Amino acid sequence: MGIIIFLFSYLGNWLDAEYPNPNKIYVKILTLVGVAIAFYNLNRQLKDVNKS
Repeated sequence: MGIIIFLFSYLGNWLDAEYPNPNKIYVKILTLVGVAIAFYNLNRQLKDVNKS
C-alpha cells in the first residue's frame, strides 16, 4: 500500500519538475490516485481473505 502511494507521489513530483506550474497539481492528483488504487487493492485482498 505504501509503495503504491510513494510511486505515484514520486511520479507526480517528477512531472511537476518537468512541467512546472504554481499549484503542483500533478503531485496532488497522482497521490490521490495512488491512495485510491491502494485502498481498492486492500479491499480486494480483504474480500479474498474473508471468502476462505
